[in-house]
Amino acid sequence: MNYWWLIPAVGLLSLVMTGGVRHYARKRSILDIPNDRSSHTIPTPRGGGMAIVVAFLLSLPVFLVSGDIGWPFAVAMLGAAIIVALIGFADDHGGVPARYRLLVHFVAAGWIMYWLGALPPLTLFGIRIDFGHFGYLLTAVYLVWLLNLYNFMDGIDGIASVEAITVSVSGALLFMLHGYWSHALLSLVLAAAVAGFLFWNFPPARIFMGDAGSGFLGIVMGAISLQAAVLVQPMLWGWIILLGVFIVDATVTLLVRLRRGEKLSEGHRTHAYQVASREFGGHRPVTLAVLAINVFWLLPMALIVGLGYLSGAIGVVIAYAPLVWLALHFRAGMPEQPIAKK
Repeated sequence: MNYWWLIPAVGLLSLVMTGGVRHYARKRSILDIPNDRSSHTIPTPRGGGMAIVVAFLLSLPVFLVSGDIGWPFAVAMLGAAIIVALIGFADDHGGVPARYRLLVHFVAAGWIMYWLGALPPLTLFGIRIDFGHFGYLLTAVYLVWLLNLYNFMDGIDGIASVEAITVSVSGALLFMLHGYWSHALLSLVLAAAVAGFLFWNFPPARIFMGDAGSGFLGIVMGAISLQAAVLVQPMLWGWIILLGVFIVDATVTLLVRLRRGEKLSEGHRTHAYQVASREFGGHRPVTLAVLAINVFWLLPMALIVGLGYLSGAIGVVIAYAPLVWLALHFRAGMPEQPIAKK
């Protein structure tokens, strides 16, 4: 598939469109106003993630026409991405009740499963498990949780963009090593769309991604990881490892808050990355730390597992162990404590 020109084209389109969305948001006063749960201090335009959505979706017809990634996969992504982006766009512009958002998210997950099916049989600690009909429920929960946790983790400048870029580029490497070049190109095009937005979102951010963009990234990467499982089972474990920073932080925070009896629908800023940004006095150190963790720890682990040199479940445990320690070290989900002055 000789469509590598899509990478710079999509990146440039996203860059220009994000600037346009920023102008539109400022003109219409679509701003994220700081409150006691915010990690920023000045009103900032939001909704810039729509540039990522549009730039990436405009590239999909090329993949559809070529047929190199398969119509079911392309249609699954296209439909789910549009569904999630539209509900996110509506939420960015006026707020949508959580129960309706969640319902739409499950509809998007159902659309993906209609075209791609549920999780294939997996080997867990040496035991092969065929999930049968239960696999559909498990897959739906996986996709919806990934979608929502990406929203939860989009709380400081640049972090969601850096996560998406490093995961997509690393995932593309996995596809390449298994000979799936068209799928690798798709992942790189997604990374390019996010890179164009990151120009405006890198700390200090001039525009925020918004629910449309974060939800879109969560569902699309979920679909890509599910397709990876269909192609080569160990690649699913590789993608799960690559997404480790977001999965671990969001999950540990949720479990700690649940144990403490907190109302989960209430906003907060107790994720480990948010606590770390306050302790280190800014967003940039934490965003760059996520970049380093993804490149120097999670990528090597994902390659070892994704290429079949280590059992997937064991690899996930090893890869996630230090991330769980970091989340607990930064008191993820615990009440905020005043930062000591130096």
